[in-house]
Amino acid sequence: MARRNRRRQLPQDPVTVTIESLSHDGRGIARIEGKTIFIDGALTGETVQFLYTKKHSKFDEGKTISVANPADDRVEAKCQHFGLCGGCSLMHMSPEAQLTLKQNTLMEQMSHFGKVVPQEWLAPLTGPLWGYRRKARLGVKHVPKKERVLVGFREKGTPYLALLEQCEVLDPRVGSRLADLGEMIGTLAAYNRIAQIEVAMDDEHVALVFRNLDALSDADQQILIRFGQDNNFLIYLQSGGPDTVTAILPLAPQLSYSPEPGLTLNFEPNDFTQVNAGINQKMIQKAMGLLDISAQDRILDLFCGLGNFSLPMAKRANEVVGVEGDAALVRHAQSNAALNKLDNAVFEQADLTKTTLKEYPWAKAGFNKILLDPPRSGAFEVLPQLAELGAERIVYVSCNPATLARDAGELVNELGYTLLSAGIMDMFPHTSHVESIAVFVKA
Repeated sequence: MARRNRRRQLPQDPVTVTIESLSHDGRGIARIEGKTIFIDGALTGETVQFLYTKKHSKFDEGKTISVANPADDRVEAKCQHFGLCGGCSLMHMSPEAQLTLKQNTLMEQMSHFGKVVPQEWLAPLTGPLWGYRRKARLGVKHVPKKERVLVGFREKGTPYLALLEQCEVLDPRVGSRLADLGEMIGTLAAYNRIAQIEVAMDDEHVALVFRNLDALSDADQQILIRFGQDNNFLIYLQSGGPDTVTAILPLAPQLSYSPEPGLTLNFEPNDFTQVNAGINQKMIQKAMGLLDISAQDRILDLFCGLGNFSLPMAKRANEVVGVEGDAALVRHAQSNAALNKLDNAVFEQADLTKTTLKEYPWAKAGFNKILLDPPRSGAFEVLPQLAELGAERIVYVSCNPATLARDAGELVNELGYTLLSAGIMDMFPHTSHVESIAVFVKA
């Protein structure tokens, strides 16, 4: 009842404001009587009409319903679902303006959280703007009022699935088939017991992992198999945790990708891989260039996954040790090293938030170079150990500019490193997600 009362208190009439600037997530910022309002779909300098969507004690939120004087950076959104779907937030901005926003975000975070400025800002790494996404988790929901099964992403600001016909940033092998997927699931006896679909693709294959809350009948499994055969999809079921993922078409499928020519990395559909294959290849080459790898180097790759950076580096260095907390990824990395006949790449399992690295035999000899690719939480806990290992150069790949900035501040202001350069990589066009890279040297 209290929630409904708060909703009734929202002003119902459109309000006109001028947008002063953009937030890091791409929302327009305006002020009314000193109170800040974050407005979806608005750009700097525009005069817009908006409707309130939420009110808070210190700020409010709204959505644009009309624009009186469009900014030069405004473009027509390519996706018919933009504004409804919560997957993309920047599709009304030109690609150049999106890059500027992301670069400014990294610069501001470095200055604010890290109190550091690199000696050089790197040019952005860019790639395809559309159909680039090869990994996704699609929600599935039977909606009786709509008399159909919805497949896709949540509506912006709500827990409900949006009614989507297609997704412009998802690889079109799946992005153009969302309605077909929903229609097929609607023919299952268990049409309301499929919770989600994990999507993973390589150059040649599309894997769909159906999260089934109940065991599926033979008839339902045959419907999934026929759908896979008709559309050249690999079909998996997942009845519980990650270890329950089971292929039903074919019985022994294999996904793989090439981080660079001459290397093949096998992976499972639920393994972590980068969503943007084109940017991933450029990112690997950029990271190796910034590390300045030589044949004498002993390199430590922390948060190494299944060898995305480790194995390309092993082709150039004396030895690479990859460390990862996920035991399954470590096994896959070891298999990939054997597959590519790289016996100078060693992979170990360790919880990098709690580990003392020098306690391990593989760390006692030290490392002169280190690559980090941590999760969004960053690598703060392990940073003090990096200098102890003898690292003269560190390359840090980040999916969160705030934690990169925090960690950069620690490396520079406390641990004696110099921040040579930093820049963004546009891994997720049309979203506010900022992927970045930085290189540090021992001062």
